[in-house]
Amino acid sequence: MVYLGIAAALVVAAYFGWRLTARSSYESAAYTVLESEGPFQTREYPDLMLATTGTPAGSQAEDGGFMRLFRYIDGANQDAEKIAMTTPVFMEPAADDAPGQMGFVLPKQVSEQRIPAPSGKGVQIERRPGGRFAVVRFAGRMKTDSAAKAEEDLRAWMAQKGLVGSGAAERAGYDPPWTPGPLRRNEVLIRLQ
Repeated sequence: MVYLGIAAALVVAAYFGWRLTARSSYESAAYTVLESEGPFQTREYPDLMLATTGTPAGSQAEDGGFMRLFRYIDGANQDAEKIAMTTPVFMEPAADDAPGQMGFVLPKQVSEQRIPAPSGKGVQIERRPGGRFAVVRFAGRMKTDSAAKAEEDLRAWMAQKGLVGSGAAERAGYDPPWTPGPLRRNEVLIRLQ
């Protein structure tokens, strides 16, 4: 009976720990769905304010890009203000000779009031212009091959719909690193002309 009580307590603790750190507990960037077909959508995004950092070619944030941004929202800014984590984390992959970029969306309330300037090196505040995007959602880990396959599928869907993209694809991740692969929400987005 004691083991059953301990097991029940662990399950309850795990459940509430999951709820407090799952994507549903974070503010998410606003958008309007214009069309939806299976995992594909067209969306309208407003302008968003992001804290961004560069990621070198050949990197997948092993260079500490995520931690630079996390330190900013954890108080490494001119006001020593803690800023709530949001979703998604936007990522522009690095090309062979061009650096990539990672960005945390700033909460709406922070964006509308006063955005504290970063105090650490390598973090900038940027406006991500709004507009229409084609989007595909997929589960699993955000690996180069899975993101490339998702982008290929998205471009095929866009061609079928007569949608024309503008610029390179970007990626969006919604989950903490400990989320199991099948439960993860990832997206590839392409800005539309």
